[in-house]
Amino acid sequence: MKLSSRITNITGGGSDGWGVHYRALALRAAGKPVTVLSMGEHDTRTDLSILTSMDASAKGGNTGYSPVVGFESLRRAVAERIERHTGVPTGPENVIIVPGGQAALFASHHAVCDPGDTALFIDPYYATYPGTIRAVGALPRAVMAHADNDFQPLRADLEAAAKGAKSLLINSPNNPTGAVYSEQTMHDIADVCQGNDLWLISDEVYDTQVWEGTHISPRALPGMAKRTLIVNSMSKSHAMTGSRVGWVCGPADVIDAIHNLATHNTYGVAGFVQDAALFALGQGVAAEDAVAAPFRRRRQIVMDALAGQNAVRAAPIRGAMYAMLDVRTTGMTGDGFANALLDAELIGVMPGESFGEGGAGHIRVAMTVADDVLADALRRIASFAATQMP
Repeated sequence: MKLSSRITNITGGGSDGWGVHYRALALRAAGKPVTVLSMGEHDTRTDLSILTSMDASAKGGNTGYSPVVGFESLRRAVAERIERHTGVPTGPENVIIVPGGQAALFASHHAVCDPGDTALFIDPYYATYPGTIRAVGALPRAVMAHADNDFQPLRADLEAAAKGAKSLLINSPNNPTGAVYSEQTMHDIADVCQGNDLWLISDEVYDTQVWEGTHISPRALPGMAKRTLIVNSMSKSHAMTGSRVGWVCGPADVIDAIHNLATHNTYGVAGFVQDAALFALGQGVAAEDAVAAPFRRRRQIVMDALAGQNAVRAAPIRGAMYAMLDVRTTGMTGDGFANALLDAELIGVMPGESFGEGGAGHIRVAMTVADDVLADALRRIASFAATQMP
């Protein structure tokens, strides 16, 4: 019996990019003292008050089917948060609750792309982006963002790729590069989308982690609310990665269509998880700042640890929980460097090539370990790189 080509081609016939990470985890499981810097997950767990709220909701009986579109109370709270951030009038009719950001990406592409349509994304990219596009039957097309332009996509490259495309997926603040798209970049993106009749899917899961510049949601730009879908979740802003609760925000008719998809797919998010998300959002900006604070601090730790040497250079870390490190002085690929580093130093990082051609010659470090562990690992990475320079 043969499986469908759609499911067997999700990774495009190549690697899923996680080989070094899985090898690092296997070495750790075998008892080796591996420092794992390859996973974008907080080293602190979900706040106890949020879990207490979840527990009370579940014990109170909220364990049955929930509305597929999500509880109106949570949708309203999400809408209010988005309206505060963007200034665009937003109501619960503009929001659907889904099982995390990945489900939101999948649903958004399903909503706007037919099989065979071309869907654009920025390279370097989060590892699942092209696979998500293939999974809905669309054809992924990368738009390069280059290290020498601080990983900001150029208008000319966007225009060249946009011909005949149906959608564009962006991510700012960006995983893996740490880029925060400038006002000029975001206006260029909006102009290209309007000029080429593209849907814009904006992955904003790191919107609470901005260290330099300003997070600009394209939904706030003139003429963009009608063609923009915002993807977000509680995972990064509230350290609720395992709870799997996110949302899509967009025009009401698109949300209705995604509601229909969810009825035939995920069939909603557990009610007690939604109640916990509502409680978490109710804690306000202070709670979000507290979750983000370690990464703001560790950004400086990375820069301090790499100061005074020339083997490794960090791309500007303007947002998110990652440092993109340029190791091209060694003459090695990111993949070759990451594997050699793991063998020599027992430090697991993600090769830049895991995130596309734009990441070649780089490695991504997740700032998700204790401060002293991170500082030590960065110094060892720089020392190792120096020994590999020709």
